[in-house]
Amino acid sequence: MKLFNLIFSILLLVPSFSQGATLDELLKKVQEESVTQSEEYKKREAEFIQKRDQQAALLRKAQAELSDLERITVQLTAEFDRNEKELAKVEEELNIAIGTLGEMFGVVKQVAGDMRGQFENSVVSAQIPGRTQFASELAESKALPNIPKLEKLWFELQREMTETGKTVKFKATVVTPSGEKTEREVLRVGAFNLGSEDAYLNYQPSTGQIVELARQPEGRYTGTIEDVLEATDYEGFAIDPSRGSLLSMLVNAPSLWERLQQGGLVGYVIIVLLFIGIGLVVERFRTLKTEGDKIHAQMQSTTASPDNALGKIMMAYEENKSADLETLELKMDEAILKGLPPLEKGIGTIKILAAVAPLLGLLGTVTGMIATFQSITLFGTGDPKLMAGGISQALITTVLGLVCAIPLLLLHNLVANKSKALVQILEEQSAGMIAARAEKGGKA
Repeated sequence: MKLFNLIFSILLLVPSFSQGATLDELLKKVQEESVTQSEEYKKREAEFIQKRDQQAALLRKAQAELSDLERITVQLTAEFDRNEKELAKVEEELNIAIGTLGEMFGVVKQVAGDMRGQFENSVVSAQIPGRTQFASELAESKALPNIPKLEKLWFELQREMTETGKTVKFKATVVTPSGEKTEREVLRVGAFNLGSEDAYLNYQPSTGQIVELARQPEGRYTGTIEDVLEATDYEGFAIDPSRGSLLSMLVNAPSLWERLQQGGLVGYVIIVLLFIGIGLVVERFRTLKTEGDKIHAQMQSTTASPDNALGKIMMAYEENKSADLETLELKMDEAILKGLPPLEKGIGTIKILAAVAPLLGLLGTVTGMIATFQSITLFGTGDPKLMAGGISQALITTVLGLVCAIPLLLLHNLVANKSKALVQILEEQSAGMIAARAEKGGKA
């Protein structure tokens, strides 16, 4: 290496030599360069030796630390094994010590889980919120419950039972079917129903809101809500012990008007016939009553009055009492025949309406069944709702036809009997007059 450096230095000095430098100067420069290189080599060698010693010291230090860590690891492993054995022993002692407390903890979690569902769906939560969260935390807890939590669970159970037997009024926000929120006084009947302002309410556990039912039951059920809100004593009220199931079924039941709409066009025709028949019956009853009163009043008087059928018969008798008996009978029969139309008018129409109504009902039944079979042909029998319209029309029109025919038949019988009674009076009075004339030998 030194020889190489010397040769390299000589090569570097060749240009200077070529320019007239002497050999002594060249030798001197080579010696100077050699001394400089030796000093640098020594310096670098010293630095290398120093770093080697430092690395050796670091290696010894790391080996010492490794030995310490290995010793600590052995100690910790031994301590961990001892702790594992001690922990197993303590857990065994804990299980023995817990005994019935573990069973009680299981019972508490089960009861809390059951009460969570009951609290969530109870209408009492509409007035007293926050109970579901406590029951849920206790049911999902993995630690033994403390005394305050057990006491709170007992309190909530007792409060639920107590509130079930109360009728309470409280202020709450009610969501109307249109989505508007209003502040109302709400009636809570036990844990069964909520009501306000002649409307039943529904508590929605998912949102914690009180919502007014979009469709209400009949007025005889909703009319008692306001009475109970203002009551100071006992009042009747319809409750749903199933906590909403019966109310939803009652609400979904079609009203009378919806039943009538299911009958379709045929149903409307039957209803029109019913009203026409009832109108005729009312008109006939009024007319026959008026005529009956006049006839009975005429029977008590000897002076003939032209405003009633019997009076007209008496006038015909007076006008023809000097005629022969046969002519008098004919005149009397003529007077009776003239008095019959006002007494018998419309009675036949009532009978026809009573006979046509069930026929229309049968027509509606047939058309409804045709619609049902068409639905079956097009869509099959997989969805009963597709056939419900035709079946409803078939049944409703049959019912409407019978509902129309039965009262009209009864009313027709009453009107016809009343008319026959008046006609019989006219015939009896006419026969009596002729008999009295015959007893006198045909003389006035």
